[in-house]
Amino acid sequence: MRRRKPHILLTNDDGIYAPGLAALKKALERMADVCVVAPDAEQSAVGHSVTLSHPLRVREVRLGRRLFGHAVDGAP
Repeated sequence: MRRRKPHILLTNDDGIYAPGLAALKKALERMADVCVVAPDAEQSAVGHSVTLSHPLRVREVRLGRRLFGHAVDGAP
């Protein structure tokens, strides 16, 4: 019987282009299906923030032709 890979949601507060995020995704992809959702810019030290002033926008981020993840323009 074939085992299914687990699904992992990978996020951070350093932003979608943080080098550590890409390295961790690459390592995890060997053992799981990985979905990346992260802020479109660094959001460090804003853990209690909420985005109320505007709608959240989500956009696809590609590295080359491959989908890397999704960037969100609000507080994490």
